[in-house]
This record gives sequence, C-alpha cells and structure tokens, in this order.
Amino acid sequence: MQRVLKVHPNDNLLVALTDLFKGEIIIYNEEKVTLLDDVKAKHKFLTTDLNLSEEIFMYGVLVGKAQTALKAGNRITTENVKHAANSFEIGDERKTSWDKPDVSKWENVTFNGYYRPDGSVGTGNYWLVIPMVFCENRNLEVLQDALVSPLGYGRKKAYQNQALKLIDLYKTGADAEDILKVDLFTESDGEKSKKLFPNVDGIKFLTHQGGCGGIRQDSETLCALLAGYITHPNVAGATVLSLGCQNAEVNTLQTEIAKRDPNFSKPLYVLDQQQVGKESDLLPLAIKQTFAGLVEANKHTRKPAPLSHITIGLECGGSDGFSGISANPAIGYTSDLLVALGGKVILAEFPELCGVEQNISDRCVTVDEAKRFSSLMKTYAARAEAAGSGFDMNPSPGNIKDGLITDAIKSAGAAKKGGTSPVQAILDYPEKVTKPGLNLLCTPGNDVESTTAEVGSGANVVLFTTGLGTPTGNPIVPVVKIASNTILFNRMSDIMDVNTGTIIDGEETIYQAGERILDYVIKVASGEIEVSAMRNGQDDFIPWKRGVSL
Repeated sequence: MQRVLKVHPNDNLLVALTDLFKGEIIIYNEEKVTLLDDVKAKHKFLTTDLNLSEEIFMYGVLVGKAQTALKAGNRITTENVKHAANSFEIGDERKTSWDKPDVSKWENVTFNGYYRPDGSVGTGNYWLVIPMVFCENRNLEVLQDALVSPLGYGRKKAYQNQALKLIDLYKTGADAEDILKVDLFTESDGEKSKKLFPNVDGIKFLTHQGGCGGIRQDSETLCALLAGYITHPNVAGATVLSLGCQNAEVNTLQTEIAKRDPNFSKPLYVLDQQQVGKESDLLPLAIKQTFAGLVEANKHTRKPAPLSHITIGLECGGSDGFSGISANPAIGYTSDLLVALGGKVILAEFPELCGVEQNISDRCVTVDEAKRFSSLMKTYAARAEAAGSGFDMNPSPGNIKDGLITDAIKSAGAAKKGGTSPVQAILDYPEKVTKPGLNLLCTPGNDVESTTAEVGSGANVVLFTTGLGTPTGNPIVPVVKIASNTILFNRMSDIMDVNTGTIIDGEETIYQAGERILDYVIKVASGEIEVSAMRNGQDDFIPWKRGVSL
C-alpha cells in the first residue's frame, strides 16, 4: 500500500495514507523528507521549508499560510497554519470545455421509476403530511400515531421491546449487575410490518419550527421549500394543515407550487384548523382525506425511464482527510457520467466552495451565471462575518481532528464532488433545478439543511460522502452514504452503503469507484436497494432560516 500521496504537482504538502512517525524518511517520486513530527493517517506534512506567512498549497490551490517558520517534515496544525484562500474575479473567457467520459455502457440502461403528470420521474412514491406552521406539529404527531403503524409503515419497536425485557427482569428480582449482563438483541427486532398499500413507500410528516415569527421572508422561503417537496417527483400527493393566521399563508404555498408546476394535478388536501374548528372534527377529516390520497397513490407503479431523469444531489458531512481524495472525487466522476447521460446534478454547500471560487466561476457557461455565483458567495460571506463568524470557521472539531486544518483544505476537497463538467446554472435557495448538467445551489454547509434544500430543488437521489460517519437521511429521497475509508465502512456498517476506502487501499481507481457508484444509484433509483438511512427511518428535515428573528 502506498503510504503518502501528493494530490497536485504544485502542492507543497503530502497526505499521510497511514500513520507515520517522527524520524522516518519519506520518499515520494523525487522528493525525500525526514519527518520532524508524528503524522497520523489523513493529516499532512510539508515538503519544503516555509518562512512566516509563506503560502501552503493543496489540490493546486492556496489553502493556508504559515503562522511561524516551518521546516520540511513538519505536520501542519491549527497552531502553525492559518486559513488563506485566493481572491477571484469574473473574466469574459469561459473555461467550459471538458473531457466527457465514455458512457456507452449506460446509453441504453434504464431505471424503474414513477412517472408524474409534469413529465418528471420519481425514485420513490410517498404521501406527505405538512404543517404550514409549527403550531400544527402536535396535530401531525397525532396523525402519525394514527396512521403509520396501522397501515404497515412502522417497524417493530426494537428498543421499546428491549426496555420491556428489562422491566420484566427487574420485576422478577434482577439487580443492576444482572441487568448489565443481559443480551437484548433478537433477530426479529426492527422488522418491517406488512404494508396495506404496497405501491406507496411511506407517509412522511415534515414537522418544522417555522411558519410564523421571524420575518416574512423566512415564511415565504419556507413556502417555496414546501412547494418543492409537494411537487417533487417522489411525492404522489399531500395533506397540508394550516392554523389559519400564520405568516406562511396557504395562498403563498399555492403560488410557489404553480411556479414549479403550472399544471399541478396531484391530490392536495388543505385543512385550516381555525375554519374547521374542534380537533375532534379536524383530525378525522385529515385521516379520511389522507387515506383517500393513499388509495390514489397506490395506483402508481414503477416503469422504465431513461437515466436522464435522475437528479443527483451531492453532499458531504463528517468529512475527514481522505474525503477529498477518495469519496468526493469518486462521486465527482459519477456526476460527470450522469451529466454526459443528460441527467442533472446539484452541488450545494457554498461555505465549502471557499478557495475554489475562481475555478467554479470560470466553469459557468455564461458571464451572468458567474456574476450570480460571485454575488451569492460574497453576500453569504459578508453576512457570516457580520454575525461574528466567517467561512474560515467552517471546519468542525471532528474535521480538524481528522486532517482538515483550514476551510480552504476542506473546501478544495469538497468541491471535487462536482466533477469537471461546465456549470449550467446558479440557483439561490430554494429554487428548482431545471437545466440538465451541473447546477450550483446556495445552501449552508450544515448536512441536514443542505440535504433538505437539495431535495426541495429536485434531487431524487442524494450521494452523501463521509469520513467520520453520520446517519443523515431524508424523508422522501434515498441518501446514499459513501465512506471515504474502509475502517469507517466496517465500523459503522449499519449506516454506510458504499465504501470508497478501496481507493486509499489501492484496490481500485477513482474512475472505477465512480462507475460502481453509478451502477449502485441505478439500483437505488429502481427500488432494488433500500439504503441504510431509509432502512433506519432517518427522516431528517430542517429548513434553512436565512433571516433574523424579531
């Protein structure tokens, strides 16, 4: 196994692929470095001496500056390096040429999906129950209790059953020592129930904390996001509960639905609690209408569809020092393959594009799109700084512990998810993706907020890379969890789907992994594979609140 890696010829860093120790002599191509520090796997060390404030490069871009004089063989840390990134400007010349990958293998391949009246194709078939305001969350919980398990969408309450076992033991005289020795797991725990509506994948309840308070723009943006979910190809219809007096008005929701689908014809039931009156009238009506909607949704069946109907959202979370050299470039190649097949790709998380803005800007197909990207990035960065933060504070403690020392290092690796194709459109949250090819969507770097946004913009599969492990999922779209390293894949096998640690281990190339992931995506889109997040019921949904509360 190779022990170190230089990502780009112009870098003055080497990445440790395995633990290295002080005093070791590292030879890489024509470079010879004696280590002055222990360097854990995923971390980086210098190949040249640096003076104070001299620049550090990785992925061929500026990622930091020395905070003190450093020697070749020193490990870079938050103590000896500070974040730095190049500025960027918009040029008239567009750099949109790219080497399209050979996709002949997939040209006649289809996936089995759900066709919708607007021509889109879903990878799932769900019914939504949505509150217009947080005041209705409790009613949603009552409906969830009433509908999910009786209709066969619940799972056996594994952990509740385990607690009941302990209660029985305690009642028979067991003490704390006895309790700790008990093996609670049984093979039947967590099994699915039998569904009444076999063609409906689930009823999903999108509770949230918005809709009123804050500023009007927050509620208007929430309505746009909810409209994105209602019109989503994975959704057959929806039940909407409104209190009646909130900022997030039903007519605003209906306007946003019409923007996304002018001929909207899915079943949509809207109930206004203040108009209906008593809970004892509201909830039975909601149950009856939702049940009727499920009867209609169950009439949909999967049919073959071209791969151009797949829209992939690209996400990373719990990243490590291997994410940018294994999982992210692997799905970047998957992205290029899908773009070449006529599909759509969404790259988000704008704070994690810090330092690669010039490359992204140059790849925009028009100057206007490049200008929009620049405006969104600079506005976002200014707001963060005004709040006493900044993109340089993006790496989490977990990121830093596993080798992502500066935001620019993290961002340069994160941007690899977008592959090499031209940027067709720049979208502001929560706009709908309409153009085939690579699209950029302005979202935060927060895993769940960004994944929520990508799905609201139309992603019907999400590829989520991680080096540390995260269970993040989505209520209506399969989130494929891709491990950057084999140790993680094996340690957290219950929440991981795909391993790209094979790249680090020297078992396959980035291109081979990217092709393997596309084949996996096709099976997921066809309903042949249930991803871990879906299997575990990981229904994460957090709208991004961009304004300030009043």
